[in-house]
Amino acid sequence: MSNWLDALTTLITQPAQTTTAILVTVAQVEGSGPREPGAKMVVTAVGQFDTIGGGHLELQAVRIAREMLDEGLSLSRERRLQRFSLGPSLGQCCGGVVHLAFERVTPAAADYFSFLQRRLREAEDSWRLVALDDAAPPALCDGDGERLHGPGRLPTLPSLSTPSVNALGACLVLRDDNGKRWLLDACLATRPLLFLFGAGHVGAAIVRALGDLPCRVVWIDEREEMFPDELPANVRVEATDTPEAIVDGAPAGSSFLVMTHNHALDQRLSAQILQRDGVVWFGLIGSKSKRMQFEHRLHERGIALERLADMVCPIGIPGIVGKEPAVIAASVTAQLLQVWEQIARQQQTAAPQLHSQLVSPI
Repeated sequence: MSNWLDALTTLITQPAQTTTAILVTVAQVEGSGPREPGAKMVVTAVGQFDTIGGGHLELQAVRIAREMLDEGLSLSRERRLQRFSLGPSLGQCCGGVVHLAFERVTPAAADYFSFLQRRLREAEDSWRLVALDDAAPPALCDGDGERLHGPGRLPTLPSLSTPSVNALGACLVLRDDNGKRWLLDACLATRPLLFLFGAGHVGAAIVRALGDLPCRVVWIDEREEMFPDELPANVRVEATDTPEAIVDGAPAGSSFLVMTHNHALDQRLSAQILQRDGVVWFGLIGSKSKRMQFEHRLHERGIALERLADMVCPIGIPGIVGKEPAVIAASVTAQLLQVWEQIARQQQTAAPQLHSQLVSPI
């Protein structure tokens, strides 16, 4: 669950004292920016939750948000879309342009955001639709553009769940037939993220097996010609000569699966993965003898034995011994689903504790 949404729903629903807040959303990024479109921050008169990237941009956003809280009600104090150039004036070297959307959120929106929170906890995607040029209440839509929550009119929307729309980013600013601007904000349920190294037969079979499942896959190989022309919507390819950099840049909570065409590269990637934090699962294709060989070499390179125990090799669920790529893919996919579902259950159990921690500074 997103920190911003946990914080916001608590602030506007807590029985003792509800609080008005400003929801700040990265609506659009041109060039390089500190956070991606869709990143959010909640600002109150005395605190803030989550981040839009820190630095002077965030300080400016907090200042504007608190001005909106302090001043009287008007459209400009209810919603605003503002452009920031990340250059010398903001003291940031990203060099891009960031557009931030500001929304005043009052206890009157408690049902709306609580409904969104329930949707995400049930692993259902939703799209927030917010009028930026009038005070119409925000709406919530599903992937077909059908209204789930909220009164008022809706502009004509693209098919929200198609790969072409998803490729544009988690957040868009659209104009309706009257030229009015709308913030289309994808609130997507958290999905497991797998970094798959190796575009051979087994890697391709695993990608096909995962293509219709609720997960995201980054598929990495140095040989660009190995990738097929058509890919599932949840798969992104990275043709790179420096796959170790992708390991370093992967977010916490990622899973890793290594099956390249080169044992030396497998070993380097394994060392890189085992030396970083935030890995929920790491699998390495190979036999028990390959595992013993890698354990010996990696331990010589300083990898602790307890970290080596986290390496899954051989991969796949017990009892399936077939070596055909499709058989291996089915076995590994089942193993990944077991791991991801266990993590999801743990996160759901921990959610109430996180919920209370978020509001403690207020």
